[in-house]
Amino acid sequence: MSSHQHSSFHITSSQLHLNWSKSLTPVMTVPSGSEITFDLRDGGNLQIRPDNAATSLSDFDFSQADPAQGPIYIDTAEPGDVLKIEFLDLVPGSYGWTAIFPGFGLLSDEFPDPVLKIWDLSPSKKTATFKSGIEVPVRPFLGIVGVAPAVEGELSTIPPYAKSGGNMDCRDLSRKGSTLYLPVNVPGALFSCGDGHAAQGDGEVCGTAIETTMKVRLRLTVEKRSLRQERGYAIQCPHFVTPPPTKEDVEARMAAESKGEYAVLGIHEDMREATRMAVRGMIDWLEAEKGLTRVEAYMLASVGAGLKFAEVVDMPNFGVVCSMPLSVFVE
Repeated sequence: MSSHQHSSFHITSSQLHLNWSKSLTPVMTVPSGSEITFDLRDGGNLQIRPDNAATSLSDFDFSQADPAQGPIYIDTAEPGDVLKIEFLDLVPGSYGWTAIFPGFGLLSDEFPDPVLKIWDLSPSKKTATFKSGIEVPVRPFLGIVGVAPAVEGELSTIPPYAKSGGNMDCRDLSRKGSTLYLPVNVPGALFSCGDGHAAQGDGEVCGTAIETTMKVRLRLTVEKRSLRQERGYAIQCPHFVTPPPTKEDVEARMAAESKGEYAVLGIHEDMREATRMAVRGMIDWLEAEKGLTRVEAYMLASVGAGLKFAEVVDMPNFGVVCSMPLSVFVE
């Protein structure tokens, strides 16, 4: 891809939409294989900033949240094809934020009050300081990556969708070096993305990650239906490939694993309640052993904890693990 082609396709921060729809007018048309750059707003649509931190949560308008930027029409993309999205570069903004909103989040019934944290995301830092002695590794990715749905009408940008992606909030799916495959539902695919995150734990349990603006470069390539037919399967939901670790990744992982992790196993007949139990147990431990307030512990779990199923076959109960790398505690 020549530098001229690279620079010719750019999406500005004003080219956005707040619903998914196959009726949206594309902001540009590009050939398959194009590299495109984006100046992305954050998931709060720039409503939360250091200069208005004191009032931003009380004034927050949820109807303006989770903007997606685009849509982009990709030549030759037709229903039944697959759109291949390669994430080439992601650069967070200079600050980020994490918030607890009343009525939103995995434990919203236990955390009724609004709380906001502003993070310093200075480019020279590989971690973001949660508080003295606690550092969260910066691992940028996009929360929103999607294409238009085939259904009539409009869909909210807040939840994800099996056939078109959207606000998937999966921290490995859209980081630098990853490749995502989405089914094409409408002519041109109508691709959009947004919701930059500097870091996030699995589950984004308090409802937010380290939300930030993002400068992004990616490549969009159409894989025709015939290619998948030759391989004998179809893409019915998002598939993705993560990149091999760099030397820096390996060193960081070894350093993290050398300190181990603390984990809690939630067990319940309902998957959601098993997850709530595990996260609640992690909050209890962070509060008692690490001196955090419950609100701080909930936020730290949201930006730094891991979640995984331990088992899903021994009915009637499910096992869900919430883990925290002990490497985040640097003192």
